[in-house]
Amino acid sequence: MKKITSLLLPLVASGVLYSAASQAAVVDYQLDSPHTSIVVSWDHFGFSHPTAVIPGATGVIKFDPQHPAGSSVNVSIPVSNIDTHVPALTKEFQGSDYFDTAKYSTATFTSTKVISRGEHRYDVEGNLTLKGVTKPVTLHATLNKIGEQAMVKKQAVGFNATGTLQRSAFGIDKYVPAVSDAITLTISTEAYAQ
Repeated sequence: MKKITSLLLPLVASGVLYSAASQAAVVDYQLDSPHTSIVVSWDHFGFSHPTAVIPGATGVIKFDPQHPAGSSVNVSIPVSNIDTHVPALTKEFQGSDYFDTAKYSTATFTSTKVISRGEHRYDVEGNLTLKGVTKPVTLHATLNKIGEQAMVKKQAVGFNATGTLQRSAFGIDKYVPAVSDAITLTISTEAYAQ
């Protein structure tokens, strides 16, 4: 029994140390709003693909490049800031037929799973809450860079991501299908370690 215990103790100890080291590798990065871009685009009667931007996103990326499954994303998106670059359309988007920003000023995305796809690519599965409705959405993310950001002298991480959602699933279905139900998200973000 003594011999078994002496053999097991180093294994248990190394397991505890490995677990602690793994947990310690997860770093919390705060999104930098000025360097975070959220662009939405759609098909307009088959003639064009207009875009709108939603500035001012905030949130936290917990990222461990060695163990990406332990990573997570939690972001708040101020849809009340949406800008189509056409004042009349921006006002329409803020109204009740679309985002109803007087009632639902913010959308949120909370990840439920991060899956490594190799070569610095990840699928980030999560729940998007928009206009009071929560639906699953998958973002396809690429790690741009991880390291010290030279200007701010902080550890930083940067990602690009894309995803598609059906706006009708969130109760935003005006002009579907002439104006596409499918909305494309294009995201680029820079975040700094806390």
